Amino acid sequence: MSRNLTTDLAADLRTRIVDGDIQPGEKLPSENTLINEYGVSRTVVRSALTRLQAEGLVETERGRGSFALTPPDDGPAQAPGTRPVSSTEDRLNMLDFRIGVETEAAALAARNRTDRQLKAIHGALEQFKASSGHPAHSMKADFEFHRAIAAASGNPFYTDCVAALGQTMITMPRPRLVSREEPESPERFAQVVHEHSSVYEAIAEADPAAAAAAMRLHLSNSRRRFKASARN
Repeated sequence: MSRNLTTDLAADLRTRIVDGDIQPGEKLPSENTLINEYGVSRTVVRSALTRLQAEGLVETERGRGSFALTPPDDGPAQAPGTRPVSSTEDRLNMLDFRIGVETEAAALAARNRTDRQLKAIHGALEQFKASSGHPAHSMKADFEFHRAIAAASGNPFYTDCVAALGQTMITMPRPRLVSREEPESPERFAQVVHEHSSVYEAIAEADPAAAAAAMRLHLSNSRRRFKASARN
């Protein structure tokens, strides 16, 4: 019975996150609220939240509660053959992986991109610039920027890899995600915009070495920012 209750609660919360009823960065109802709303035990609530954490849909912080993350686009929460990303170590490992993959993808994009693909990268960059203060829009535009670069590489394996990872590959420092409680500083957002712009400009100028260097710097800075945020 408890197992069914856990499954039902996890499924309902999953639907609310995927459908956008609970927005990325938004705090989930408290344990006591869920207990009263669903008529279940504290053990059931914690088991359901643990399940959603393993799927990369929820992040829980001791003493602060649980927060919704951005679900992947289309399909199951975890793509076949991929690992769940739910801990700080997982997210740092993800960024290390992305540095290796996306640095080369950016270099190939500078060499192989078409005018149409360059416009797609620029469009995602402009959407990202306009997303300050809106974490859901920011994460989506961030992902579309990196996905457009992978597509411009001309190698379908890069495109498939980034698409399979989905929006959960975008690891935002807590101030970017939970904007209502810890607003991101304009300086931090401007720095990320500058890094994205540097990648775009190198690709536009058909300079593979500069594109690779700009992408490596951007993702290395993202790793540093996330690690600093996780310590706070």
